Amino acid sequence: MAEWTPEQVAERFREAAQTAHRLPPVRVQGYFNTWPAILRQPWETFSGDDAYYRFPPDPAAIDRMEETMRWVLWLGEEERHLVWMRAEGWRWRDICRRFGCNRTTAWRRWQRALRAVAGKLNGGSGTSGKTMPLSGSIRS
Repeated sequence: MAEWTPEQVAERFREAAQTAHRLPPVRVQGYFNTWPAILRQPWETFSGDDAYYRFPPDPAAIDRMEETMRWVLWLGEEERHLVWMRAEGWRWRDICRRFGCNRTTAWRRWQRALRAVAGKLNGGSGTSGKTMPLSGSIRS
């Protein structure tokens, strides 16, 4: 890519969140079930839960997700939470409640974090090295 824009960075974070949800679930190793599988009658399966099939992501998507996960190291902890919550599709109302600010302020901070990542990807420093807290008071 020639130049990264905040929109492209946001799309990459969204794709990384979707890829993370498509990964197989983590299970505790060493435990197993010795009970036989229950064979149900056809009439018993009518009220059963529908099977949910999770299609695993392709290796290229996993590589892009891992690359994107390294990008969050360039952000502060609160900025990481904000960017990842938005990538997972959280509503602005819930994000604002989490950070204790209004919607415009949360959007501006999200844009600032995306611009910082885009600037870093484009070879710049991204930010001036000073990060503003997303909630609470500012102390100097």
